[in-house]
Amino acid sequence: MSFVPYRDTRPARRQPLDRAQIVQAALGLLDEVGLDELTMRRLGERLGVKAASLYRHVRDKDELLILLADEISGRIPAPSAEGPWKARLTEMAHNYRRGLASHRDAARLLAITAPFGPRRLRHIETMLGILRSAGLSGRDAARIAHHLNNFVTEFAADEGRYATAAAAVGSRRKLFAEARKHFRALPPEEFPVLVQLADHLVEDDPDAQFELGVDVWIRGIEWLASADR
Repeated sequence: MSFVPYRDTRPARRQPLDRAQIVQAALGLLDEVGLDELTMRRLGERLGVKAASLYRHVRDKDELLILLADEISGRIPAPSAEGPWKARLTEMAHNYRRGLASHRDAARLLAITAPFGPRRLRHIETMLGILRSAGLSGRDAARIAHHLNNFVTEFAADEGRYATAAAAVGSRRKLFAEARKHFRALPPEEFPVLVQLADHLVEDDPDAQFELGVDVWIRGIEWLASADR
């Protein structure tokens, strides 16, 4: 007689699906396939369920994207709670840029979704508080927050587009070399400034470009908050 070790042959019990699990799976899928290929069908396949099962937890894909944007926002560190407003706003801009760069198409996702999630709203609340502490009126603070958000989001989106284009041609160096060549080849009698500034127009130094953009915003806020403008 031989003894066979005991093995439980009952089918494994499926863990109940919840909203948090769906959002985490969606984030992983976003990083793998990108925003355009993130579908409810693919998400269902990732979780081992039919797409229809997802609608018990999220109303539709639009709600899923809002939840996903809020999840990404929750992973972006808040700036220091104390200190000069310039330093806090600069830190917030850099945190936001890094947070968007850490997930594929995150900038596009936040650009197309309304800021309804609580973690995303907390970032907006913080930014508005910093701008108010700089001496801006409520109206100016709201307007500046809108435009500053667009600056960082679009900058991050551009970085994503450049990365995709560079991968298609082989490298960033080749991508930017071809772009400079394009500008230099323009008719100089028609586009003299574009030809002259070809190297500067296609400068491959995103950190310096971002720093300059933030500095312009800081200086503009200082001017806007001044009493004698």
